[in-house]
Amino acid sequence: MSQLSIGDPAPDIQSADQNGNPVTLGSFIGKKVILFFYPKDNTPGCTAEACNLRDNYQILIDKGFEIIGVSADDERSHKNFSDKYVLPFPLISDKAKKTIMDYGVWGKKKNYGKEYEGINRMTFIIDEAGKIAHIFTKVDTKNHTAQILKTTEV
Repeated sequence: MSQLSIGDPAPDIQSADQNGNPVTLGSFIGKKVILFFYPKDNTPGCTAEACNLRDNYQILIDKGFEIIGVSADDERSHKNFSDKYVLPFPLISDKAKKTIMDYGVWGKKKNYGKEYEGINRMTFIIDEAGKIAHIFTKVDTKNHTAQILKTTEV
C-alpha cells in the first residue's frame, strides 16, 4: 500500500461508475477533483458525507471542482445509494481494491473496541495537473464541503 503526499501525481483510476460508465482520472485533467473514499453505501457517516457534497454540489462545481466517490461496494449498491439520495456525481466501484490500495486508504480500523481492516475515510483534492493538492485524513462528514472550501481557498 502506497503512502501518498501532497505534490505526488495522483494514481489513475480505471473503473466504472454506478451507471456502468467508464471513469478515468485522466479524463479530468484541467479540472480540480474531490476524490472521496468512504467505507460503505447507506451507512450513517457515508450518507452524511455524500449528502453534504450533494447539497453543495453547485457551489463546488462553480469553484471548478468535479466530485468522485469510491468504495468497495459493487455497481448495484452504488446505483441504489445514488438513486436513493439523488447523488449527482459518479460513485466508483472498486471491489478489487486497486484504487483503494493505490491511494493507501485501506488499513486498520477500530469500532467498539474491535480491530479490523477496511477503508479509512479520506478525501484527496487533485489539482488541474493531476497532482495531489490536499489530503483530508479526518473528514467531517456533516460539514465536508466547508472543510474542503476552507482548506482550498487561495
